[in-house]
Amino acid sequence: MKKQSATQHLIVSAGLLFALSACGEAPAPQDSLVFDPGAEVDAAGFRAPTEATLARQGEVAAHPIFADEADYELARRGFIATLPDLDIRSESGERIWRPEDYSFLEGERLGSVNPSFWRQASLNSIHGLFEVTPGIYQVRGYDLSNMSIIEGPEGRIIIDPLTSVETARVAMDLVNQELGERPISAVILTHSHIDHFGGLAGVVDADAIASGEVALIAPAGFLHEAVSENVVAGIVMGRRAGYMYGLDLPFSPRGQVGSGLGKHPAIGTHTIGTPSHIIDETGQTLEFGGVRMEFQFAPHTEAPAELTVFFPDFNAWCGAEIVSRNMHNLYTLRGAQVRDAIAWSSAIDDARRLFADRTDVIFNSHHWPVWGREEVIDYLEAQRDIYKYIHDQTLRLAAQGLRPDEIAETIALPTSLENTFSIRGYYGTLRHNSRAVYQRYFGWFDGVPANLNPVPRTEAAVRYVEAFGGLEATLDAARTAFDAGDYRWSAELAQHAVFAEPNSDTAREVLARAYEQMGYLAESGPWRNVYLAGAYELRHGISTRDVTDASDDILNAIPLEMFFQAMATRLDGLAAADLERRFVFDFTDTGETFTIEISNGVMRSYAEDTPLDVDARVSVTRAFWLRLIQQEAGLFDMISSSDFAVEGDRGALLGFFALLEQPDPGFAIVTP
Repeated sequence: MKKQSATQHLIVSAGLLFALSACGEAPAPQDSLVFDPGAEVDAAGFRAPTEATLARQGEVAAHPIFADEADYELARRGFIATLPDLDIRSESGERIWRPEDYSFLEGERLGSVNPSFWRQASLNSIHGLFEVTPGIYQVRGYDLSNMSIIEGPEGRIIIDPLTSVETARVAMDLVNQELGERPISAVILTHSHIDHFGGLAGVVDADAIASGEVALIAPAGFLHEAVSENVVAGIVMGRRAGYMYGLDLPFSPRGQVGSGLGKHPAIGTHTIGTPSHIIDETGQTLEFGGVRMEFQFAPHTEAPAELTVFFPDFNAWCGAEIVSRNMHNLYTLRGAQVRDAIAWSSAIDDARRLFADRTDVIFNSHHWPVWGREEVIDYLEAQRDIYKYIHDQTLRLAAQGLRPDEIAETIALPTSLENTFSIRGYYGTLRHNSRAVYQRYFGWFDGVPANLNPVPRTEAAVRYVEAFGGLEATLDAARTAFDAGDYRWSAELAQHAVFAEPNSDTAREVLARAYEQMGYLAESGPWRNVYLAGAYELRHGISTRDVTDASDDILNAIPLEMFFQAMATRLDGLAAADLERRFVFDFTDTGETFTIEISNGVMRSYAEDTPLDVDARVSVTRAFWLRLIQQEAGLFDMISSSDFAVEGDRGALLGFFALLEQPDPGFAIVTP
């Protein structure tokens, strides 16, 4: 694996800091033992959809609801312009965003993509500057998210300046080109996910925010939530986000076609800012640039820190991401704390009661707007009801004794919800959201005694394969299931084979082909990406993708306390079991002092000095500390730098540092 910096270990921001790796022309595995070696294979090793897959895709396409193409007109409504041949690249020339990558979606639908998901993916590929209503505009299709622009009498309001500085800057260039340059009065960051704040420096200078020239508005808890979970758990989230968004997949009908929520995360330079105005209760009002705003505080919904905003002068409501044009995730496949379905549904209902009777148009952080008073009400009611329905029915089925897997297999939507495009499972799904509700209430244990302390997966795989009569017998059963179109069972069997015999090319290829077809059939973008990423990795191995470092302002926004919390998760507990140490870190440039204690294999940190004896006292600047944990500074620098001084036992300090493990951003997922 390529060496990764500590910043990359600590700051992954839901995996969106991972760079897209180049998908080379790696040949497909040559395997004469399985299936049809003469089958047509693309450059990434993906096979064509099988006849069974094509038959199921045909059944989906035949559903009467797909005759309704009104959304195509709505997604293009108000189109003003786009930049031709858009190809956004980093300073080093790496590709960040290019709509042309998805041009195949403009052609005939292909059987390697679920027809319903093809519809969503093609709608999300429509890009450019659009008028939402006179005075309100959006740039869509220049990033995973939308950037919205409110034209006030005295200046502009920018909402959610995209994921990266590069995409935000180009989006702003398009706005200025078509609407003329105007001063920016305020920027609203609707919530704490990076695709809604990472491009901030692409639309406004940090000095303008610091001086108060431009207001920066965000919900209470924004800064903490924007960095917290990803500092401590970022490596695991980042690795899994690579699967969820298909970051190693080629852009092709057999690869990454989108995420359902949009296309893919824009990888580039990411920034953040300190809000000047905090929204912490519903009903707050602000006015900037002559634009009146009424806010709804909506925490613990789609994000821990989130707001929505109504513009009374325009009869328009920005729903941030508490509503979108797909079913969202109560549990996100990258890994995160389960979201509260009831709080989310209630927030949507509160918005309906507060704003619906005054709203002529809804525009959100993703997808295209909703126009018309009746359409607004219908839309909000469906969005509200989908999350409460999943919540209530999951608990109803659990009370009948069904376990999470059985609930996922049993739960079904009423026709009124099932046939509503804006809540279909293009991102979240009914199956995994019902599991999320179960997890929120009952945790990981399903109550079955055998599942309380099961045999570990690899050991169980070896035993299963032995029980099936050996590797070839297991793979024969997996092939038989595959030929019957029973890909889930084929994958179950082949996964045992791979975990029992991870070096078997045949076993890996059997599993890859099952995952491949499951990906083609998936209606959810994340499900498709996870399956195809698994197939790709089985064939090509784990990539050594580059990682984009966070900008200085993101690093500077992270409280030192969080760095110490992250350090504690890297301590080898057993190796440190007999160690008893106490160190004090004085940060000479910020005036902060932290005490860390190690005992019983546990590291604890306190934002205070200690009256007790210490093994060593470190004087350090925050800047040098960041260099140290990013591995930009080493032992020689610690000894020679004037920014780092130690009083006491240097050996004890170095011994402690030696017990901190380096996380592996490329840990195995589809193999043991």
